[in-house]
Amino acid sequence: MNLTGEFHLPAPRATVWAALNDPAILKDCLAGCEVFEADGDNAFRCVVAASIGPVKARFNAKVTLSHIDAPKGYTLAFDGQGGAAGFGRGESQVTLEESGAGTLLRYTAKAQIGGKLAQVGSRLIDAAAKKVTDDFFAQFAARLGAAPAAGSGTAHAPPGDTHIPLWLIVVATVGFVLVVVNLLRGS
Repeated sequence: MNLTGEFHLPAPRATVWAALNDPAILKDCLAGCEVFEADGDNAFRCVVAASIGPVKARFNAKVTLSHIDAPKGYTLAFDGQGGAAGFGRGESQVTLEESGAGTLLRYTAKAQIGGKLAQVGSRLIDAAAKKVTDDFFAQFAARLGAAPAAGSGTAHAPPGDTHIPLWLIVVATVGFVLVVVNLLRGS
């Protein structure tokens, strides 16, 4: 699975960078996140309760940052285990650019899933990933002091109405993403 996207955030790049590296803020912004804490240099441990369709699971994940270029961006690698539900692992690149009075966050994420997660189907997983990414960045923008402008989030995945925490982007993903994205999926 591949995701790309960008979000305009209503804060200076240094503020966004600090928030992206604050485990308490990330935990508050990621739906279903029970634990998000430092686990060594440039590493975090998180526990996220996730569901998609009828399957619910608790994922234990490790997120590691590399290629850090403060406050411009970094690479985030994640590996999450959800027991019988399966696993998710991948990598996301996050970049921050100054944009007027705010910051433009761009991310790309690649994820691999296995176990029951892989049986769900890519459309449902992509839809869940987009929803969680949009929800995360809406919360993140609000935490930075303002709601994102309508249409400011442009994650590229099919739309859907599923609910699943995604720590790629955050993780992603995150991106991250993120994103945490990230990136938890269940079946």
